[in-house]
Amino acid sequence: MKILGIIPSRFASSRFPGKALANINGKSIIQRVFEQSQKSSMLEKVVVATDDQKIFDHVMSFNGNVEMTSADHRNGTERCLEALNKQKEDYDFVINIQGDEPFINPGQIDSLANMLDPNTEIATLAKKIMTEDELKNNNINKVVFNMNGDALYFSRSTIPFNRKYPESIDYYKHIGIYAYRVNILNEITRLEPTPLEVAEALEQLRWLENGYSIKVGITEIDSIGIDTPEDLERAVNLTRN
Repeated sequence: MKILGIIPSRFASSRFPGKALANINGKSIIQRVFEQSQKSSMLEKVVVATDDQKIFDHVMSFNGNVEMTSADHRNGTERCLEALNKQKEDYDFVINIQGDEPFINPGQIDSLANMLDPNTEIATLAKKIMTEDELKNNNINKVVFNMNGDALYFSRSTIPFNRKYPESIDYYKHIGIYAYRVNILNEITRLEPTPLEVAEALEQLRWLENGYSIKVGITEIDSIGIDTPEDLERAVNLTRN
């Protein structure tokens, strides 16, 4: 199977405009994401998909692959499809890599890629929640899945509700990296928003509500996203240690 890695990256951000170009000890966030992604042994190619000329020019400056995409896309999934359609080669799957995770572990990408087979529609990763703070943090998305590893539901709330708490039960947070079979990517980008998606502000619920299957793999590798200037400051300190 041929897998294309795409990193959607836009300049606009309500909490941190221009964060893709923010500097972490000599390298921008988007350059770090690109370089980490290229270390994956499973990707044929990695490309940044952006709607901003500054990001486009910056990626070109470090000899990265980049595609200019429409500013009208509603989300990164739609941006992935346009970038895919601009490629000269055919691919079987696309892996959507978050553009604000400068320390993404290539092994995480490889783990997701190793889950894929011709029957896979969509796949993603989850990690066991280890602290009560994570469990109760509504900015951390949770996922529950069936015995076959297929997602049942995603939520910002703590799921499942445990009426016998603190009786032991495992909770999982969603790691926001996705793999799409190419024909499925074409289909899901044509779907309209759904009630559960709107309620939770989670795009993947649109796919579940429309009957698509999302395979969930378990990883022990955490992700560190940059959502605010405070996150950037912590990342800068992390690379100094």
